[in-house]
This record gives sequence, C-alpha cells and structure tokens, in this order.
Amino acid sequence: MSKALVDKGYFKQKGVVWKVIDKYVGEIEMLESKHVLRVDEEELETVIPQIGGLVKIVNGAYRRSDARLLIVDADNFCAKVQIEKGIYDGRVLNAVEYEGICK
Repeated sequence: MSKALVDKGYFKQKGVVWKVIDKYVGEIEMLESKHVLRVDEEELETVIPQIGGLVKIVNGAYRRSDARLLIVDADNFCAKVQIEKGIYDGRVLNAVEYEGICK
C-alpha cells in the first residue's frame, strides 16, 4: 500500500486483490489483519517476487499463464519471464511490464 494510507496504518503492508469493482477500484484483503479495503489503484504498489519466483501473467496474449521471473529490468519497469505450463511452456517473454505480472 502507498503512503496515501499511512494514516490508516496500512502503509507498506501487503494484501491480495479480492475483487475488482471497476476499472480503477478493487477490494484488497490485507494479509496480516484480514481486513478488506476498497482501494483505488493509485494507492497500490506493485510487488515483484525475487528472481526465480513464480508470477501470473495478467495482461496480453499470455494472460492467465504461470511463469518464472528470470530478470528484473528496473530501468525500463519490466521483467523477463519464462512460461512454465500449458501450450506456451518454455517460451521466454523478454519485456513484460510490471503491471502485466503479479505474485
């Protein structure tokens, strides 16, 4: 969660998207407290796992595919991932934007 929620006690806490309300708003279940918050996307920060960690592709042609994080390109805000299962198993995607993957 972003600094916008510091006064609510949720800054730097992690949560899981529980439900998408509309294009910019979702319900987030906080991992620690189990509280469910309705939050605008501007108040969220992307969490990228460590190299070798698993991600889900959430945008584009490979949406819903499971992949392994190979490289993070912080200068260009993207990552290199390798799809793990399904018909695209083994395919490497060289520049997936951070917003296109989730932990």
